[in-house]
Amino acid sequence: MKRRLTLWQIINMNVGFFGIQFSFGLQQSNMSPIYKYLGAHAATLPLLWLAGPVTGLVLQPIIGSISDRTSSRLGRRTPFFLAGALVCSVSLLAMPMSATLWMAAGLLWILDAANNVTMEPYRAFVGDLMQENQYATGFLVQSAFTGLGQTLAYLTPSLLVWLGMRGDAIGGNHVPEITQAAFFIGAGFSLVSILWTVLTTREQPSFAPAHVAPGWRTVLREVVDAVREMPRPMRQMALMSLFQWYAMFCYWQYIVLCLSQSLYGTTAQGTEAFRNAVLLNGQIGGFYNAVAFAAAFLTIPLTRRFGARTMHAIALACGGLGMLAIPHLKSEWLLLLPMIGVGMTWASMMGNPYVILARAVPADRVGVYMGIFNTFIVIPMIIEILTMPLLYGSLLRGNSENAILFAGMLLLCASLSMRLVSEPHRERFVPVVSSSVK
Repeated sequence: MKRRLTLWQIINMNVGFFGIQFSFGLQQSNMSPIYKYLGAHAATLPLLWLAGPVTGLVLQPIIGSISDRTSSRLGRRTPFFLAGALVCSVSLLAMPMSATLWMAAGLLWILDAANNVTMEPYRAFVGDLMQENQYATGFLVQSAFTGLGQTLAYLTPSLLVWLGMRGDAIGGNHVPEITQAAFFIGAGFSLVSILWTVLTTREQPSFAPAHVAPGWRTVLREVVDAVREMPRPMRQMALMSLFQWYAMFCYWQYIVLCLSQSLYGTTAQGTEAFRNAVLLNGQIGGFYNAVAFAAAFLTIPLTRRFGARTMHAIALACGGLGMLAIPHLKSEWLLLLPMIGVGMTWASMMGNPYVILARAVPADRVGVYMGIFNTFIVIPMIIEILTMPLLYGSLLRGNSENAILFAGMLLLCASLSMRLVSEPHRERFVPVVSSSVK
């Protein structure tokens, strides 16, 4: 029998997500600039982002299935947190020191593999320990740590300049020193935050792992069976996921180039204007993630009342309208307005779909289904990677501003597609009370 957790206990179990998302925030805000510093062409940027989607597609369903069956002194999910965080930290230390374009791309494969080993067991971990009527709180608190981690990741270069580091100081590989320092800081956060969760939250699964024959055939069979038996609400979210993740990947890849073009009139990576666009993206990215942090907490009662499906549709529409406005704004301060919508979208993406999912899947298969659901993220990203180099030069006319407009339209399509999702029953509101769980 799962015990009801206090808000503080829910916060402790989600602190590790801060480090994971700090790492992702560094990737989102810095990988395209790093690739450009190392000589990449704008049209090939999507191909260089291939690491995350491919590793997620392969690893997460397998890791999820294995973690469902893991029994160890540390628990079912914890060994994956620790291993992934350690490899992630080492990769973050090495990434900004890359000497060549392909070295950076290779390190991104390793970094994303480590994050994928950590990510879905972590989501399953929350589902393991919480009652169903606390799922909205649990996953939206997790979303809040996504916002907090990525806020600091985006703002770290600007904060380092404010503290006295030179923004124009360049390392031997043409990567700014403030970018290198931000990755070093992320390496520390990745490990320390996971250790916080491990030390403050003891795994107490409500059921023992099923006894099955070991081996990779068993794991693959479990994944195939889970796909065949996928709950209806999960299937219905596939189209929405295609639109929203295609849009977000497109946004992360081209927002720096869009800002550099729309505000400063150039996308040449060696110019001061381009470096200013990188810093500006960090600032507005930090702002939208701060909005996401606040929105995740503020929407908990709204999600309880109106349902995750309705709240996610509203949030996606706000983000779509915001992205449509970005290329038309010529003031750095005015850019904060559309970032409110983007932040609302990001908070909802990290929380509400998982509320629907956790209520729809069997309790003894949370890990494998969380891993399979990740394919709803990575397949759209792979499609984006393979199609954007073709669309960029034709449909989008080689203009990064058009890429952001395209992303905004896709988010509006994602909002409309939520009408196809039948949400599982919503829990009744039950106030948080004290628990003896440690």
